[in-house]
Amino acid sequence: MLIVPILLAAAAPTTAEAAITAVMTDSAAGWSAGDMPRFLAVYADDAVFVTRDGLVRGKPAIAARYAKNYGADPAARGRLSFRMLGFRRIDADHQMLWANWRLDYPGGKQDSGVTSLLFERRAAGWKIVSDHSS
Repeated sequence: MLIVPILLAAAAPTTAEAAITAVMTDSAAGWSAGDMPRFLAVYADDAVFVTRDGLVRGKPAIAARYAKNYGADPAARGRLSFRMLGFRRIDADHQMLWANWRLDYPGGKQDSGVTSLLFERRAAGWKIVSDHSS
């Protein structure tokens, strides 16, 4: 009896997954270029960021938190990248994304973690409405 292995192709990304990956890639490019408005464009105006100290509500407060924690010098903030771990469709207008984030700082230092992001499809495109990063 001949046994033939069956190779299953990875599922092709959905249109939503491709769009979310694109906005995350652009957000990371904004961070790495020192362009905070571009980095923050992926967040909804009413987004919530979960921290160990509680919830940070709204894009302006999230921007202030990033400025406080990472400073004003774009070069010192490092280069940001994401590795998508998985997506889950919640409904037609909501997607969950799990990803690894990584910051490569000048001088070779690195920092990394995991993020859970809830996206909502809005008129302006897919936006983060909830961010829990560690």
